[in-house]
Amino acid sequence: MVSHCNPLVTHEAVYNFHDDATGVKAVIAVHSTTLGPAAGGCRVLRYDNYASAVRDAMRLSEGMAYKNALAGLPFGGGKAVIMLPENADSPNFDRTLMFQTFGRWVESLKGAYVTAEDVGCSVQDMQVVAGETAYVAGLPNRPGFAGGNPAPWTAKGVFGSIQALVRHRFDSDLKDVVVGVQGLGQVGFALCETLHQAGAKLLVSDINEQGPALAAQRFGAEVVKPDKMLSVSMEVFAPCALGNILTEESIPQLKSAIICGAANNQLATAMQGQQLADRGVLYAPDYLVNAGGIINVAAEYLRETTDSVETRVAQIPNRLMQLVRRSEAENTATNILADRMARDIVAAGQPAKVA
Repeated sequence: MVSHCNPLVTHEAVYNFHDDATGVKAVIAVHSTTLGPAAGGCRVLRYDNYASAVRDAMRLSEGMAYKNALAGLPFGGGKAVIMLPENADSPNFDRTLMFQTFGRWVESLKGAYVTAEDVGCSVQDMQVVAGETAYVAGLPNRPGFAGGNPAPWTAKGVFGSIQALVRHRFDSDLKDVVVGVQGLGQVGFALCETLHQAGAKLLVSDINEQGPALAAQRFGAEVVKPDKMLSVSMEVFAPCALGNILTEESIPQLKSAIICGAANNQLATAMQGQQLADRGVLYAPDYLVNAGGIINVAAEYLRETTDSVETRVAQIPNRLMQLVRRSEAENTATNILADRMARDIVAAGQPAKVA
């Protein structure tokens, strides 16, 4: 195993790992540890090249720093990405060995980074990691304590945020409101279920046809082709797949009044937040509304109860609406204001007090 640390202007450190025996490569980016250990999940994807993996880890870790800061958690921002090997679909590929190796890499940082599951990995994978390091969460629930899959908590925070924004923009509940959910993984599908229960009309899209077909069957959702999703008319667009979908080119296609979803890094750049504001689109900063998962992970790591998670996740819509009202009063795009608030919290070195 070979690893090295590259301190960068924007990050405390970026660690590059490569296991010669298995060919597995990973990046762990530590944005900041001012508020506490850098916490953030492990993403497992195929990347075009190592530079792409580094960029993804760095941007995601910055988002985690802001997410943890605004959520009032005693953690900094970090993220790991594992480059899924080309032979990962082979019956000879040893996924357990890959996560054992990753767990040893996390352990080598001696608590500077705390991991959990993210896109491409599961509770079972984190159990393998836990065999190599104590700096891991997202494990099965222990009686009386928080834990388990964080995805339902992420969906719960996003759902509450959509409710709040619809009340604010339309003075309405969710009955018959059209919501487009892009990406039907664990979070997206759980979000569809709660939206359906609230009476929303669902449009769904995913590159994998299985999720939309199931959503159509269970929730009466209308299936939309992935390349058409942005241009379909809807009140709320909820991106729940990968990021970088709101670009200078894609935003003019939008026919939604509200954007509120679970995907990380939805904006290509900060300027796209202003572009949305100029078009009158109410944008919910992703790292604010999708914080339910890391709230659960943090509570598990700190040995807190599920009740504490419930309380904190229920506060997400309130924090969002405070931001929206301030954004309107100051005529400042929501993402720019949220970034500023998060940076101020990190600079102060004290977790935000959550009302």
